[in-house]
Amino acid sequence: MLMEIKSVKLSKQARKDLKKIPAHIAYKLTLWAKTVEEIGVLETRKLKGYHDEPLQGLRKGQRSIRLNKAYRAIYTEYDHGKIELNYIKVEQVNKHEY
Repeated sequence: MLMEIKSVKLSKQARKDLKKIPAHIAYKLTLWAKTVEEIGVLETRKLKGYHDEPLQGLRKGQRSIRLNKAYRAIYTEYDHGKIELNYIKVEQVNKHEY
């Protein structure tokens, strides 16, 4: 039985990245994390404003959300068993190059 992921953790790199980005971008990431914790990642993915999508290439297995046109957060889902050890780890928050 799959457990719904409702826990978000920030990697050391993501915490470092948050100190360098504008406050409104950090706020949007916080809002996304709270939404995941309240309704789960599967329901949060349905919200169009985040443009949650799987990544390809070297980042295959990871997903990203758009925090605005320029910034995105890259995250990985982990499933470590049947009890509440399932979580999302935000790996990086960066300015997306177009």
